[in-house]
Amino acid sequence: MSTSTKIDFIYLSEPDMVRAGVTDMASCVDTMEEMFSLLYHNDYRMAGSNNNSHGSIVVFPENSPFPDMPKPTPDRRFMAMPAYLGGRFRTAGMKWYGSNIENRDKGLPRSILMFVLNDADTGAPLAFMSANLLSAYRTGAIPGVGARHLARKNSKVVGILGPGVMARTSLSAFMAVCPQIDTVKIKGRGQKNLDAFLAWLADTFPQIANVQVVDTDEALVRDSDIVTFCGSGAVGDPSKYPTVKREWVSPGTFLSMPALGNIDEGMESPEIRKVLDHTGLYDAWYDENPKPVHASVPVVGIRFMDLIAEGRMSRDQLEDLGKIVAGEAPGRQNDDEIIIMSVGGMPVEDVAWGTVVYRNALKQGIGTRLNLWDEPVLR
Repeated sequence: MSTSTKIDFIYLSEPDMVRAGVTDMASCVDTMEEMFSLLYHNDYRMAGSNNNSHGSIVVFPENSPFPDMPKPTPDRRFMAMPAYLGGRFRTAGMKWYGSNIENRDKGLPRSILMFVLNDADTGAPLAFMSANLLSAYRTGAIPGVGARHLARKNSKVVGILGPGVMARTSLSAFMAVCPQIDTVKIKGRGQKNLDAFLAWLADTFPQIANVQVVDTDEALVRDSDIVTFCGSGAVGDPSKYPTVKREWVSPGTFLSMPALGNIDEGMESPEIRKVLDHTGLYDAWYDENPKPVHASVPVVGIRFMDLIAEGRMSRDQLEDLGKIVAGEAPGRQNDDEIIIMSVGGMPVEDVAWGTVVYRNALKQGIGTRLNLWDEPVLR
């Protein structure tokens, strides 16, 4: 019996991705929740010796004998993030991107991302797609999954540090799972970004009648039901990262931390529940980087790992979101618990949401069909 050797795949531009539903946050949150259950049951693979690596990164030296080599300006890097995800997805994929903070001066996003989706059996490409929106929405959806299980259902007040893309997608996810939200407090450094966020907020969620621009992290955190730190900044000195102080945090607050951040000694207390989006990711980061790791990987979950290494925290204080989603550990247990969740970002998220969007595109006839070959020259 002969089989065809022809391989076609589809190319999805950013407008194609939008038409195929990449910005459907409610669906994205549900997809990420499904992915977390697969993570907990080990039906996945990422890179690295422990199958949990964030990815592989190319950075540039301060001094090079080659004048044409890129300079190490802030956030200048190339990165590959491969993964396989099982369940109903059963696909593999890789996000590949270049990043440079100076892109903003050129009217471009800081990072420019593409994603390739592959058949898990043959390895053949299924799709090559624009991935800035893919990445932004899957990133924002993780705080939404966290809020579904860990925030009070009647949460109304959200405090946001950093009025960028991550703030928009995180808030969209919070709105999907906590529809009673009616107040947003926002703090940012530049008026341009603040104005853009406020205009987006008014257009996207007109039901949020109370919007407050605040000047301090304390004002942001105090009396908020949900807090998220989404700001960017220089990596290297954790003492300069935005820091949550225990005295600011009200009983029942859920803190979602998908960007650089730190905690004070009061927040180290065992009474504060500490959740990681995927424990294996933090173990991989800790193994792969010089110590203390928080200096180079600025998410708060890595601060937890450093504290464990210093003997200031025990590992059994750490909880895993996948275990909570799978129903093997409790979510929020009462209205007074303070819960802080670290969000690291994983390539399995891109595979999950990329697969859903790809299948939507196929059903709707969206995208440009491209041919790899009818018959391979070499086999």
